[in-house]
Amino acid sequence: MAQDAAIRLSTVSVVEALAASLRDRVLDGQLTPGTAIAETEIATGYGVSRPTARSAVTMLVHEGLLHRHANKSAYVPHLTRADVDDLFLVRTPLETQVVRVLVERDAVPVTAAERAIADLGRLGPEAPHSAFVESDLRFHQSLVDAIGSPRLSRIYRGIKGEMHLCMVQTRHTLGRERIVAEHGAVLQALRAGDAAEAIRRMEDHLDGAHTSLQRIFEAGEFA
Repeated sequence: MAQDAAIRLSTVSVVEALAASLRDRVLDGQLTPGTAIAETEIATGYGVSRPTARSAVTMLVHEGLLHRHANKSAYVPHLTRADVDDLFLVRTPLETQVVRVLVERDAVPVTAAERAIADLGRLGPEAPHSAFVESDLRFHQSLVDAIGSPRLSRIYRGIKGEMHLCMVQTRHTLGRERIVAEHGAVLQALRAGDAAEAIRRMEDHLDGAHTSLQRIFEAGEFA
């Protein structure tokens, strides 16, 4: 029995490691929109079993980083303006509610949020675009996780994965200085216990990101 348990834990570890590698390749843009992710090729390329490859691919499908239709290989989705609008339809009310609850519970994750802001500020111009996006979204994830709701964190990770993918595909960024300043303003309002100001700052930040992404599509820079 103990030996069987050890085998199961080892298998999970391999699946998670494989999923992490595939996730990095998608979010770094190495696997471009439309690229098929065949389980047999993944299994051969990584030297793992096909069930392991299938489990790793399924994890990324659940995160929204891959799409899959019945009886077909998974593939990297090409996110559209409609996808972006839908993501913010969910994201904006969710994150404004998060900052309100954080103030009510006095549960502001100061250390984690400050670290995300500092990491973004330290990134040089040579850093890959995905590194900027990761630091940006890590700030938001730190606020969500501070609520202490496993379901909320799980839901948000799905949104975050698709947001990361969209920002990588469009090469979108509000600019490091602006993001650092706006994150800092949200955190300052949270630390002051000012829920109304924190909500206003978060709404302004997300509205700015949404509008900027919409302009990319309107300009035909991303089809």
